[in-house]
Amino acid sequence: MIWSLAAVAAFCIGVSKAGFSGISLISVFILADIFGAKESLGFALPMLIIADLLVYPAFRKYACWKSVWLLTWPALIGMAVGVVVLDHVDNPTMARIIGAIILLMASLQLIGKYYPDGFYKLANTKKFGFFFGSTGGVATVLANAAGPIMQIYMLSRRMDKMELIGVGARFFLVINILKLPLGAGLNLISGQTLLANLILAPAIALGVFGGKIVLTRIPQKVFELTVVGFALLAGIKLCFF
Repeated sequence: MIWSLAAVAAFCIGVSKAGFSGISLISVFILADIFGAKESLGFALPMLIIADLLVYPAFRKYACWKSVWLLTWPALIGMAVGVVVLDHVDNPTMARIIGAIILLMASLQLIGKYYPDGFYKLANTKKFGFFFGSTGGVATVLANAAGPIMQIYMLSRRMDKMELIGVGARFFLVINILKLPLGAGLNLISGQTLLANLILAPAIALGVFGGKIVLTRIPQKVFELTVVGFALLAGIKLCFF
């Protein structure tokens, strides 16, 4: 039963990396239930990296590294804050903080639909990018939940769905590799968990390539609604349930 649930979580990680980031919250909940909130962070991290390594070549032609580096340094600051918070905040509080951030981002995106020109100008400012990058850094340390935040940010910059996934693949590959020493240092990653991650790799691959097939077939507007919808559901779940 535990292996079946873990395989579902691995599949959801793969699908989320292919563009449907809100689905990753399903894996967060499943793995937290199996291993505990903090322990699940270390178990999930190598699976996220496996998914990143699969997604990066699949979407390599749709993005460049310039957009990634602009987000990376604010994310590193956010990650440092997240490490401090991780030692001083309990799991329910962590979930509510991240949920509130996701709801704020999704709400901004919806508001931007009514004021597109003004919102687009705001989205292209350095302060806006720093805010999203740093909050994404906090969320990725606390719950591996930066996906919805970063996708909302990239939608606000009017990225095409394929470019959005290409930039996201590069960004999270860098960030998740940088998180490896943290997970090992906190004793959240071991030889046993890495072996389990390897066994679950086929489920991750199935999610990645299945998700890509769906992504290529849905229109841009449907994709945008899906991202915002999943983000709202994820935020509500983390804040209130």
